[in-house]
Amino acid sequence: MYTSGPSHLHNDSPNSVEASAPPLPPPPPPPPFALDSYEHSTLTTGIPVNYSNQYNPPVSTPPPPPPTPPAVNSHSSPVPWSTGLCDCFSDCSNCCLTCWCPCVTFGRIAEIVDRGSTSCGVSGALYTVILCLTGWSCLYSCFYRSKLRGQYFLEESPCADCCIHCWCEGCALCQEYRELQNRGFDLSIGWHGNMERQRRSGGVDVTPVEPQGMTR
Repeated sequence: MYTSGPSHLHNDSPNSVEASAPPLPPPPPPPPFALDSYEHSTLTTGIPVNYSNQYNPPVSTPPPPPPTPPAVNSHSSPVPWSTGLCDCFSDCSNCCLTCWCPCVTFGRIAEIVDRGSTSCGVSGALYTVILCLTGWSCLYSCFYRSKLRGQYFLEESPCADCCIHCWCEGCALCQEYRELQNRGFDLSIGWHGNMERQRRSGGVDVTPVEPQGMTR
């Protein structure tokens, strides 16, 4: 009951079925983020690319810093006083003057330390007023001891300046008076008198004296 026809139309072999089926689509390409640049370049070109210089660029080493010069101390160690605190009797005239009229000794010291900006009379009068009103003139005179030490870089000994003047006012004034004398000043003629003497003689010797041991 079947009509005969060409034999190829009735061929139901597996090979004929596979040949007539449409081909499967190719798999989708992998996402771009799944491949790094090295793999992507290798897959597209087939030639491996060296990215070592790209990922690890050469790091330039900074030059070493120049050596730091050693610190230079602009000041030497403090020098000792030329005489001791208790060497009052080495200058008996000044010792007696300080004992009876400390305002005069202080006024002369203040005029030299202030380099003539204040006179002996003004400083001595202020010292006397403070002494009569409060009895604490040592708090005024101790500042001039500190100023004298700063000018000649003297050591703060045997204790703080305020303590020395509070406990040994007379000895402190005598020591400061002798220190200025040993540095070439004549305190009796004041600052301007010393400058005039310097102008006439060609200079006043104010170089530091050889340090001597402090005696008590």
